[in-house]
Order: sequence, then C-alpha cells, then structure tokens
Amino acid sequence: MNTIPCVELAPGYSISRVLKGGWQLAGGHGSVDEAAALKDMDRFVEAGVTTFDCADIYTGVEALIGKWLRRRKGSAGAAADAGVQVHTKYVPDLDRLPSHSQADVVRGVDRSLARLGVERLDLVQLHWWDYDVPGYVEAALWLDALRRAGKIRCLGLTNFDRQRLAEIVAGGAAITSHQVQYSVLDRRPAGGLAADCAEKGIGLLCYGAVAGGFLSERWLGAPDPTPPLENRSLVKYRLIIEEFGGWDRFQEMLAALGRIASRHQATIGAAAIRWVLDQPDVAGVIVGARHSRHLEQIRKACALALDDADRREIARVQSASRGPEGEVYGLERVKGGSHASIMRYGLSREEGS
Repeated sequence: MNTIPCVELAPGYSISRVLKGGWQLAGGHGSVDEAAALKDMDRFVEAGVTTFDCADIYTGVEALIGKWLRRRKGSAGAAADAGVQVHTKYVPDLDRLPSHSQADVVRGVDRSLARLGVERLDLVQLHWWDYDVPGYVEAALWLDALRRAGKIRCLGLTNFDRQRLAEIVAGGAAITSHQVQYSVLDRRPAGGLAADCAEKGIGLLCYGAVAGGFLSERWLGAPDPTPPLENRSLVKYRLIIEEFGGWDRFQEMLAALGRIASRHQATIGAAAIRWVLDQPDVAGVIVGARHSRHLEQIRKACALALDDADRREIARVQSASRGPEGEVYGLERVKGGSHASIMRYGLSREEGS
C-alpha cells in the first residue's frame, strides 16, 4: 500500500516527500549490482517513493536511471514513467569555473537529457564550488533560460548560503527548491536559510537525515570507528559527528532516538527522518536508500508521529551540542579544511564533457 505522502513543489508539480537518493549508487560506495538496482527502483515506485535524486557528477547514476526509465517505457508503453520524477544537478568542475560559459551549461543539460533519455529534465539543481570565483548568478540565469526554452521543468539550487541565494533570486532566476544537509545532528538550515526559502516560496529538499547510516541501531553503543572508513559517505558524516560534539555526544543522541523509536515501534533511522520531515519549510527528505530493504524504515518514518515529549528529548541533546556552526555548507567550503578534503572537484570532466 502506498503510504508515502506527496507535496506540491511547484504549481502543477508534485513529488514524494521522501526521495530516493542516488549518491550511494555512484563510484566510491562499493560495487553496484545493476540488475538488482533496476529492480529496486521499481520497488520504490510501487511503495510510493516516486522521486529520484541524482547528479551529473554521480558516476554512472544518470545513465543507470536512464536505462531504468527506458526499460519501464518499453515494458509498459509510453506512459510508463508517468508519475515518476527525476531530479539531477548541474555541477561544473572547480577548475573550470573561471572560464564557465553559457555553452557549458547547454552542454551539461544536453548531456543529462541524453543520459536520462528524456525530453525535459524535471528539476536541475545548480551547485557552485567556490564563491570567490564569480559566475553563479549567471549560471543560474543560463539554466533558467533553458527552463523557459522547455529543456527544464523546474530550477533548484544546492548548498548555497543565504547571501548567494538572495543574489540569485534577485538576479531573476525562478528558483523552486534548495537542496541542503539537515538532520538532528546538523541544524544549520534553521539558522535563517529555511525562513528565507519559505519567504521566497522555495522548498527545502534535505539530505543527510540519517547521516550516511550513522543514525541507526548498528552504531548505538558501538565504539568510535577507526579509519579508514568503508566509504566517503561515512567519512563525511563522521566529520559532522565531530562538529556535533564528538562520539560521546553522538551516542547520547542515538540513545534518545532509540528510546523514541522503541516507544513508537519504529527504528532510529525512521525517527531521525521524521524529525527532518517535521521541520518548518521542509518539502522533502532525500534518503540514500541503496536497497529496497530500506523501504520499511521509510514507511515507518512517514507513519510516525513524534509528540512533544519526543521532540523535547531530541532538543535536550541538541542543546548540549557545539555545532555544526555557521552557514549551510560553510564548513565544507573552507579551503584546506577537513570537510573540503573529501570533496572531488573534477567529477564532471571524469564523467565526460
């Protein structure tokens, strides 16, 4: 039974409130069984998770989703992908930002169209690596021109701070959504960005709700893992845990979520997802659910109703945390910093230009 709620992200355009993330299917997260991945996509749609999130720099993911869309169309006719939404990103490489041009934007969008095998992209989200290199407003406007031309249905942003978001909107780009990291461990969007987006009619699409899997029973009472960790996702979110207050403070949050989950016959991950879904101005949560076995947790998250006592228990742990501090994606932009050290800045070129 379909228990996943939907939300109207833009007039006439609705998405599922839980989106299936694609980063876990990209390179650097272990081998991918293509046949199983294609079947899993069908299972997510059958369960009501109709919206998929990917990016031009997620190695092989646009092509994989494109193969799935073509298979659905071939097996069930031209309307097979009706009711399915695919969101992607446009991420120019860091070293190409100084010479970035409108022609680059056109090539990037055409490449995503070809990989996905569609005539129009449902949502394209712009990411810009370095604010010190001008051009992000122009890039957004060039993408918006392609929206008006019919190649893109909706335009979004990802990982922009309040100042740059305001600049892009003031420049005239029609922004529908903004993808940011948001979790019980990372509340940076609540520092003003969420309210700014609400004022501008921009929906928040949030990743990191389960911190790459750290917010789960697997880690409750477990020792702090020693490097090397098994994938980049765990490295990324272990850094967030450190900003939150370290492993001991993280264990306090896991214990609180565990008690909440027990009271509601749910899981720690479901409680963590529900908390983000309940935050003001959040349109949807992107869950990096690599396998369909995660669907039960998603269903539980959507059915879960946190009460005031649950929220107070989470807030008590959060009030003792020290971070992360600053603007959305601010720590990740510190050149030479620990968060920036795990970034791969040339994946667009690696994926083929």
